[in-house]
Amino acid sequence: MDGATPMIQQYRAIKERCGDTILFFRLGDFYEMFFEDAVLAARELEITLTGRDGGKALGRVPMCGVPYHSATGYIQKLIEKGYKVAICEQVEEAGQAKGLVRRDIVRVITPGTLVDPALLDEKRNNFIVALSGSVHGAAPGPRSSDRGRLGLAVADVSTGEFAATEWK
Repeated sequence: MDGATPMIQQYRAIKERCGDTILFFRLGDFYEMFFEDAVLAARELEITLTGRDGGKALGRVPMCGVPYHSATGYIQKLIEKGYKVAICEQVEEAGQAKGLVRRDIVRVITPGTLVDPALLDEKRNNFIVALSGSVHGAAPGPRSSDRGRLGLAVADVSTGEFAATEWK
């Protein structure tokens, strides 16, 4: 985007890849959020919404942030409210970078994929479910014998319990 700062261009390119997931974008000792993510996170986390220069084309853009060392609690609040969070880290040392430090998404956290004990509620199960199959008349799976079969798998990522079944 012409007229946006290089950092905002980098943020938007990474944000484009994670859609409706809130992007925790690492800037030094903070995870920053910008634009719509900042407005949403500031409201949901009850933190201050501020702004940052986005460049000539954008002017001041909404921004909020949390210290990286205390991000777990903020992420947990967002997950409990049903949001998804993408963690974007600096993937090279600032001293080694020529220009802007490279960043990339290193983890996506959703309510169904929590495995971090710090984010799990020890009094509740945390299930993830997968359903697979094809019905008569639909395109066959890898084998024609798969037609008319349904498979269901359920895992509790908090306890490691797993069950699967199949129907024809």
